[in-house]
Amino acid sequence: MKVSLEERVARIEGILEQMDKRLNHLESEIGGIRDEIGSLFRWTVGLIIGVWATVITLMLPILLKLLGII
Repeated sequence: MKVSLEERVARIEGILEQMDKRLNHLESEIGGIRDEIGSLFRWTVGLIIGVWATVITLMLPILLKLLGII
């Protein structure tokens, strides 16, 4: 059974349409992941700055006491 050229081209076009749909889906998923990572990054930086500020605030009186300023 021989398949005609038109049938083969139509089959390839169908495959390409499916690939296009899948790639578009992947692009939208990657965009969503990027947004989520950006949000998590902001939270992480905020937490690091908060912890750093807390440690400095707690260490400052101890340092001043050791230096004899207080």
